[in-house]
Amino acid sequence: MEMNGKPDVRDWFPSEDGNPEQRERMMELIEQLVRGVDELKNPDGVNLKGEKQRNPDFYGRLASQSVIPSEGVPMQEVNEELLKLLHGHPYHTKYFFTNILPMASIPGMLGMLTAMLVNGNNLWDVYGPAGAEAEVRVIAMMSKLVGYDARLSGGYTTWGGQGAVFSGLRIAIAKYDPDALKHGVPNNLYAFCSEAAHYSLLKSVEAAGIGSDHLVKVKTMPDSSMDVADLRSKLEKAALSGGVPVYIVATTGTTDAIGIDDLAEIRAAAEETAGRFGLPCPHIHADSALGGFFAFFNDYDLQENPLRFSAGVLNMLKGIQRKMRLLPLADSLCFDFQKLGQAPYVSSLFLLKNAADLRLMDLEADETPYVGHRGYGEYHTGYTLECSRMASSISMYSLLLSFGAEGYQRLLAQFLEVNLRFRERLAAEIPQADIANPDNPGISTLIRIYLPGSPRFSEEVGGTCSARDIERTNLLNERLFEKLGERRDRMFFGDTKKHLLAGSAEGQEIPLYVSKFFVISPHTRPELVPEIVQYLKACISEVCEEFSVSLAKS
Repeated sequence: MEMNGKPDVRDWFPSEDGNPEQRERMMELIEQLVRGVDELKNPDGVNLKGEKQRNPDFYGRLASQSVIPSEGVPMQEVNEELLKLLHGHPYHTKYFFTNILPMASIPGMLGMLTAMLVNGNNLWDVYGPAGAEAEVRVIAMMSKLVGYDARLSGGYTTWGGQGAVFSGLRIAIAKYDPDALKHGVPNNLYAFCSEAAHYSLLKSVEAAGIGSDHLVKVKTMPDSSMDVADLRSKLEKAALSGGVPVYIVATTGTTDAIGIDDLAEIRAAAEETAGRFGLPCPHIHADSALGGFFAFFNDYDLQENPLRFSAGVLNMLKGIQRKMRLLPLADSLCFDFQKLGQAPYVSSLFLLKNAADLRLMDLEADETPYVGHRGYGEYHTGYTLECSRMASSISMYSLLLSFGAEGYQRLLAQFLEVNLRFRERLAAEIPQADIANPDNPGISTLIRIYLPGSPRFSEEVGGTCSARDIERTNLLNERLFEKLGERRDRMFFGDTKKHLLAGSAEGQEIPLYVSKFFVISPHTRPELVPEIVQYLKACISEVCEEFSVSLAKS
């Protein structure tokens, strides 16, 4: 349809009346994109086809060349440009093993598409009734999963695990000082997390005005869980100095090692210290953004084993299940559906044991005159930091219905099985490598390599190695990062320069560098493990040989 030789502006939008012509046109455009992505896929590698030379001037050239066209171009041509953006983009094939970047599932994408088709603002049910309904349903579903009372719990979708950690902190401050939202944050408040915790709490204490100097890092155990004895000591130290511990973030699935903190021990330490000093118990937030999805196994009968998981997987689940059953001891939780929930970005759920806590952050009706200050509408989320919220709850709802508890159990158990077999094969075939998170059952294996004769992982964490030896091994592992990174279009491993802090013989604390095998793609099957280990073995052999030669020359 044209007007004065120009496209009708209505052609850029879905139809008002559901006419088949406009629907067919929209479906053709969607099909063009889906087909285009399929044509770029390469199941024998990681990146989509097409190359981008991202040299140091790449983004500068983009900035200088990019201008808004004076007249729009047809959507078919726009789609072609969109597909060019994807050239060389990582894709979640069977060889994708890095961090927690999952493949968005079909149910997740369909839920997000549903939300986009009506484009409601999830801030208020008058503007977004579909998102509000889905949000209430998802909050109830996940509350019942973890053991909260769904009649009392509450929450909302937010912008990521960071949003949940920050929301928990806002509530923690308001629980201690309800007037803090008006007169500012008291200067004697403290937050606590482990050394293995995600950096989102650091960003949160900075943004909330507590300050990073009042974020106390607690030591970790060999399994990357919080050292509760050290937590007790540091809670007491803060209280003795006149400080008030208001917030503890327990990690139930650390980003690297999948360490799981013991919420029962943490709560006991928090309540005991608070009682001794006459202080309110700190708000305890379980950062379950990643690991919380293993709560789908909380009611799984490990003895009966109805899904016939292997003995190795059952052994891994035993330890995971014990700690995940402690989730209801937390005052708040987080579930990043864009991680193990298999939703598109960004889809995170902040879950509160007591929905009444949300009122501590709520605005007065006359402060939100655009929404909520009416005699109609039953669901107004003025307590969220966002003033506009996408209805990602619809994607979550779609996923929970489509996968069901059993679907999540089967998927996560497959990830565990792959990781279990990888560890077994790694130990048998690569003598230069140690597993740096041997006590962590889960979907991630941290790999640290050594030259012959060098002190190994057990000696490093035992505190008997010299700083020189640890740093030399770190340099060797950094060379492995480079080797794997150069070839990441073949197999995409992760890495980190900050795993455990190891104490050296000289008394220094030095972070250990490790590579990561993170099972996150549903296409990575157990039978693929021998090929993966052989590839890794070849890369490690090359690195060790090259490094030994460079040492001999120096």
